[in-house]
Amino acid sequence: MKNSHKRLVTVEDLHVHFKMDQGTVRAVDGVSFEINQGEVVGLIGESGCGKSVTAQAIMRIVPKPGRIVSGRVRLHEEDGEVDLAALPANSEALHDMRGGAISMIFQEPMTTFSPVHTVGNQIMEAIREHGEPDRDRARKRAIEMLDRVGIPKAEERIDAYAFQLSGGMRQRAMIAMALVARPRLLIADEPTTALDVTLQAQILELMKDLQGEFGMTILMITHDLGVIAETCDRVAVMYWGRIVESTTVKRLFANPQHPYTQALMESIPRMERREGKLKSIRGSVPEPFARVPGCPFHPRCEHAIAGRCDQGEPPPLLDIEPDHRAACWLHHEENSSPRYTEH
Repeated sequence: MKNSHKRLVTVEDLHVHFKMDQGTVRAVDGVSFEINQGEVVGLIGESGCGKSVTAQAIMRIVPKPGRIVSGRVRLHEEDGEVDLAALPANSEALHDMRGGAISMIFQEPMTTFSPVHTVGNQIMEAIREHGEPDRDRARKRAIEMLDRVGIPKAEERIDAYAFQLSGGMRQRAMIAMALVARPRLLIADEPTTALDVTLQAQILELMKDLQGEFGMTILMITHDLGVIAETCDRVAVMYWGRIVESTTVKRLFANPQHPYTQALMESIPRMERREGKLKSIRGSVPEPFARVPGCPFHPRCEHAIAGRCDQGEPPPLLDIEPDHRAACWLHHEENSSPRYTEH
């Protein structure tokens, strides 16, 4: 996978809040990252860390009562850029962006497809919404895409309902629907979670092939480090609404710098570990309404510094090395040389 280093999407200081009766949930709390054209960027973390809400904010489909409180999501185009976070909710530009410039694969296809319309009708609707008024040509394109994603007898399966397809076939059909308008960015939100390991491998291989064929950029959201290693060029690690580490996949696996990332790595089962218990991260992600002072990971961190990590604001991201940043006070304490830059 090649990285052109030409920016496609820039997320800047994004905040997404859910105002509830019990309090305010800061689901995304100051997230910033870039996605370059032609690369696959991974977004990883435990459930409840804000990965899916970040993707929903990019697509402008955050469910109520959630809303983007502040920040920008800039889509870079040949003739300039547009801030997706600032577009009016019912604007034509936002409609054209969804499924056109940016498309999304969801975790569970059964919640994506209508149970009362055929899969083909829904894929054809996506085609016709983005520039193909002729129904026959739209049907032909839908069959071609279903065939391309590996659905056998696509000319027959196009008239099937979602419940008539197996889990793997539904996932392939959803990928077909996401790709019919040739999006520049494909957001894949846990695309293999509901599948067994054999189907998971097939779907990941399919996405890699399609990414190369169509020249797509992919944002891969997952909690599985194996998926990150298999598919991604760069990765951002999220914890409790914030990015705590970002770098290339190679550097992340060779030299993780944030204690949370290190703990995730240590919890991976390995063939050489034949004795003893599998190491796990103690505790759990804080409650959504909680406000943890200092670094949000400090209650679970084996390296937490009393009086430093448990007070004040969370640590900002620090440049550890070129294209490698981590948000940990340990690095701020130890690496105070001017060659490191705080953001």
